[in-house]
Amino acid sequence: MTSSPVAGGDPTTPPADPVPAAVDPATAAPVPRDAAFWAKRVTALQLGELPPEAINLNVTGKRVVGPIQGFGKLWQKTYRVELHGVDTAPADVIATWKQAFGSFWPPSGRFYGPLTAIAPGDVALLNLAVPGGVKLSTGILVLYADDESFSFMTPEGHMFAAWITFSAAVHDGVTAAQAQVLLRANDPLYELAMPLVIQRREDRFWRQTLANLARHLGVEEPEVTMTAVCVDRRRQWSRAVNVWHNAGIRSVLYAAAAPLRALGAATRRGGGSAGG
Repeated sequence: MTSSPVAGGDPTTPPADPVPAAVDPATAAPVPRDAAFWAKRVTALQLGELPPEAINLNVTGKRVVGPIQGFGKLWQKTYRVELHGVDTAPADVIATWKQAFGSFWPPSGRFYGPLTAIAPGDVALLNLAVPGGVKLSTGILVLYADDESFSFMTPEGHMFAAWITFSAAVHDGVTAAQAQVLLRANDPLYELAMPLVIQRREDRFWRQTLANLARHLGVEEPEVTMTAVCVDRRRQWSRAVNVWHNAGIRSVLYAAAAPLRALGAATRRGGGSAGG
């Protein structure tokens, strides 16, 4: 897997579904050998059952967006940790990572995904702590997953229009785990905050995640490296309208309205008791 999961076409569109049985195999287009590893075509995201504490905003009904649909400069960031002193195959690293993905996150983030290992087509809710004590609610789609890598794609309103690819491989006899992000800030407000807050927090988040994974696998003092390359310095002003979906703004408004929601709930309870 590379940071651009879909080659030779629209990067936001997974390969076509396998050919139905009713189609004559002699005339049908061949099914890609890796078709089972890709998510089916998705028009709007849908979440499953969530715990009561999860803040479910900005995911259901949203479309996924890749770097082509983003606003800001195009960046490729690679976070990597070598698993020195640990005899483990890349497939085992990925199996562990997929099985307990959210447990390796720093405390500032919560990953509400499936109870089983990550699989193509899964949709997960993310609650991320941001400055000001607000929880930003957004999500991801699992675009691709095989034995040695898996990729996420972000929805409208997320901080980034991005592909995020997690992989493991052997280099010079040492297994290494890696997270690679190809991203643009989704709208002008996020782009403005990139050099001020977002980039540093994002780098710290993935460094901590990889360090936690390495420690779980038996590395005593993991060293996480990071490289960042600005692939395209241009901003896509035609995508400035993405600000309408900004999950940060919507999450702040949701938090600000909490007293009103509490008052409304109390009023309903009082009315119900009076009526009884």
